[in-house]
Amino acid sequence: MSVPLAQQAKEILGQSDLVMITERVDDVALLIGQMVKMGLPEVLDQHIPRHWTQRGLSWGWTAVMWLAYIVTEGDHRKVSVETSLKGMRHPLSHLTAQAIEPLDFSDDRLSHLLKHLSKPAYWHKIERDLNARSIEIYDLSQDVIRCDATTGSGDHEVTEEGLVQFGHSKDDPARPQIKVMIGSLDPLGMPLATDVLSGKRADDGLYLPIMERIRTGLQTPGLWFVGDCKMSALETRAYLARHQDLYLSPLPLTGATAEAMDAWITEGVRQGERGALARIVRTNDRGHTVLAAEGDEFERTCEAPDEAGDIAAWPARVLVVRSPMHADQQAAGLEKRLSHAETKLAALTPPRGRGKRQITDEAMLLAAIARVLTEHRGDGLLSVTGEKQVEQTTQYIGRGRGSVHREKRVLEKTRYHITHIVRQVDTIAALQQCFGWKAFVTNAPPTQLSLQEAVWC
Repeated sequence: MSVPLAQQAKEILGQSDLVMITERVDDVALLIGQMVKMGLPEVLDQHIPRHWTQRGLSWGWTAVMWLAYIVTEGDHRKVSVETSLKGMRHPLSHLTAQAIEPLDFSDDRLSHLLKHLSKPAYWHKIERDLNARSIEIYDLSQDVIRCDATTGSGDHEVTEEGLVQFGHSKDDPARPQIKVMIGSLDPLGMPLATDVLSGKRADDGLYLPIMERIRTGLQTPGLWFVGDCKMSALETRAYLARHQDLYLSPLPLTGATAEAMDAWITEGVRQGERGALARIVRTNDRGHTVLAAEGDEFERTCEAPDEAGDIAAWPARVLVVRSPMHADQQAAGLEKRLSHAETKLAALTPPRGRGKRQITDEAMLLAAIARVLTEHRGDGLLSVTGEKQVEQTTQYIGRGRGSVHREKRVLEKTRYHITHIVRQVDTIAALQQCFGWKAFVTNAPPTQLSLQEAVWC
């Protein structure tokens, strides 16, 4: 890059016209250009207030260059930004037409920017305006929106009012976490609304706030929200139906659904035996046509109180679907559980020998068997029988040698021993027949969302 040389520099360096300075550019130009195209600097500057004594870069341009640094370097630390951007000062100045000083990216200044972005009053407006600009630029379909929550855990200090807290975690319950709720466009995966919340928060109450923000920002009627079983809460579905939006989510196996699911599965099995289920096929990686799912549906009326307290009703469809792949996974899991249970049951009563602890109380054995069956969900699937074994030994009373006339006593050693562990074949077969079934609920009419389209979605 060529830059004019100041008179003082000319005298020191002994040159007359210019000096050549080499600085890295990498993909920063592309990233900044993309963010400028999205209007990110203007949106941030519009909603984040600038202090009357503030000098240097605006908050918008500070955020743009910081984001470019994070993506390029893969480093989210504030402390390293100032040093790194010193080596790109001239390219950044030419790309942004801004006068850049190293202090614009000091740790304190970036901390102030984060505090502004963490305020819902600012962030929600920024989110809304960015969505309006981005969707208009790319002409993205606004039909399908996926809502889901995830967690991120780490070795952080937990404070009483802090963001990082202990909560329900599938990854590592021993580590604190934060929770992130995201609503994104499908299939692009573009985030429309994001909430970063305390790690101890439950997912159920996070759907309505983010749906409200998405609806307000897009201002498009008939949005279609897709989510997991926690999104199928009646209050959430009633909210979407009240605003003429659509939903699709699996029903959780709790409450009334758990009671009705057995009847739905029984009817599905009966229809499957008659060949009356709708079949959905796909082509696998070998080019073979395989069954992806089969199922049926029925309609019902849902009711819930509205904002005024009156009972609102709307029609909904329940899709009862069986996945062969899911059924195979459940069958493999059952086989693994039963095998582990059989191994643990057999180990409860080892053969007599040195160091082999024996169970001498029947109640203790029954409790141990029940504990193993409960742990591996084998109740009713394994039949366990045992017997009482008594070993008698004769012993002389007192010290000294034995004789014919010497008094004796008989000692008994009792132990309880498991003799047979048998699988209940009929019960297991009946259980396996119910594998792979799941119920989904939607208020979309069949003309807008067929059973096959719902399964693929």
